[in-house]
Amino acid sequence: MSTFIALAAIAIYVVFYFTYGKKIRDNVLKSDKAPDAPSKRLSDGIDYVPTSKYVLFGHHFASIAGAGPITGPAMAVAWGWLPGLLWIWFGNIFLGAIHDYLSLVASVRYDGRSMQFVAQDVIGKKAGKTFSWFILFLTILVVAAFGDIVAGQFAADGRVFFSFVFFCVAAFIAGFAMYRSKLGLGKGTLIGLVLIIIAFFCGNLLPVKWNKDIYFLIIFVYIVLASTLPVNLLLQPRDYLSSFFLYFGLIVGGYAAISSGKALDAIPAFTTFSAKLIGPAGNLQPSPFWPTVPLIIACGALSGFHSLVAAGTSSKQLKEEKDALFVGYGAMLVEGFLATLVLISIAGWGVLAMGDKVMATPALGRFVNSFAKMVSMQVPFMTESFMRLFAAVWVSTFALTTLDTTNRLGRYIMQEMAEPLKDKQPALYGIFHNKWVASILIAFVGLFLARSGGYTVIWPAFSGANQLLASVAMLTVAIWVNKKLNVKFVLATVLPALLLWVTVVVALVWYEVVIIPVFFIDMAKTMNVITGVVVGVMNLLMIILSFVMLFAFRKQWNEKSTLEKA
Repeated sequence: MSTFIALAAIAIYVVFYFTYGKKIRDNVLKSDKAPDAPSKRLSDGIDYVPTSKYVLFGHHFASIAGAGPITGPAMAVAWGWLPGLLWIWFGNIFLGAIHDYLSLVASVRYDGRSMQFVAQDVIGKKAGKTFSWFILFLTILVVAAFGDIVAGQFAADGRVFFSFVFFCVAAFIAGFAMYRSKLGLGKGTLIGLVLIIIAFFCGNLLPVKWNKDIYFLIIFVYIVLASTLPVNLLLQPRDYLSSFFLYFGLIVGGYAAISSGKALDAIPAFTTFSAKLIGPAGNLQPSPFWPTVPLIIACGALSGFHSLVAAGTSSKQLKEEKDALFVGYGAMLVEGFLATLVLISIAGWGVLAMGDKVMATPALGRFVNSFAKMVSMQVPFMTESFMRLFAAVWVSTFALTTLDTTNRLGRYIMQEMAEPLKDKQPALYGIFHNKWVASILIAFVGLFLARSGGYTVIWPAFSGANQLLASVAMLTVAIWVNKKLNVKFVLATVLPALLLWVTVVVALVWYEVVIIPVFFIDMAKTMNVITGVVVGVMNLLMIILSFVMLFAFRKQWNEKSTLEKA
């Protein structure tokens, strides 16, 4: 069974890349006739940096993936492995890859500006402002969810923290070699890979056991610094080298899944329609498959956060618009394969790794232990102990990549939202437009929520904001396609966008009505109450704003397109 599913996933993704993806590039976007990318026209050596598509693929993938395509599927096995797998394949092909690709190209056509700027131009000012608030809420919730994931991984395995520290040093040295010396990309990459291997061994020799709060503080300092430094100093080379974690994991994991032919018998294909998964610790509530699973499995199938990465950092580094197919569309398909491997590893090897405690083990622990067991049984020289360390560092590295990218994006959006204050309130403008202030605010609020709630509590709220953003991003690109490009293609964007919008709004209403009140059952649990208030208010505002966005979309939809007017 594992062989069939892994090969089927590869076949599906390859076929769609070379057919559907290329058709969009050549017939809808006509990228071969596009002008110079903004990375060349607006090059500043900080944010706008022309970059090789292979390096940018690594940065882009590491930024969009994070721990998302691992955490979501690992949580979703509560409903069985089949529902999650079907959503990953369907969502990835017909929603996620299209969403990522068109968001990237739309931003490139708007000089690397964010999606809210695109929304403001094609839908209206109200839509642009609404989009901005969605992004702000999402960046805070991403920092909260992934901040807790990283701190938890550091605290759980003392070897992981210093492995990552040495990895960052390796990335800095490799970045210097690639961009600030005469060694170039090839030699710089080789140096980086050698240093990564050394980082693993150093981390293994220097295990530390610190309190989780210490790691929250370290993460806070790190993401503030990483989100303000020039993009090619740390972020870009670190993400590029992080992609080699992906390649190694996909190769050994894919080989193990294909070669074993293992039955997926650790978890039933389907367990229940309503799994007890969401809510404060000790008071989990039954969660219906629909609309919950499309929210739980975001990255790997469809993620609004990807539009922020595409339009926030990747569009500013894309050397040629035609490279967007490889970077945007291709990276999303690879992420879908990663999510597939996560399900295969847990469903096939979960019992062998954890016995009857598979579902009692935290979501990330399910993956780390199952993946280690799967690879070690099929690749003899890869010991189970080493693969557990690799999988833990893999999760932490990608989660931290998402964290500092998110904090950078949060800085961008806060600076953009401060623009109206420039003339009216110059003092306030000076404060909120400052890159250090903006970075610190996003990091502080997000990590405060992480400490008070934890990722299993925050994840549904993050996923709700994430998928709601995906729906409004797809509504935005649908209007953009309708007005500026090929009207014949527009249904491929607007129908999935509306389906997703309905799913997410129903889920957010359910979360507000069923889950949020649970936080207030025991008023003595102060942190639960704080989390309930903050997340509940953000959730309610997102529901309201989603209708504002939909009405704005409906108003613009009936206007004649640029092509029709011509």
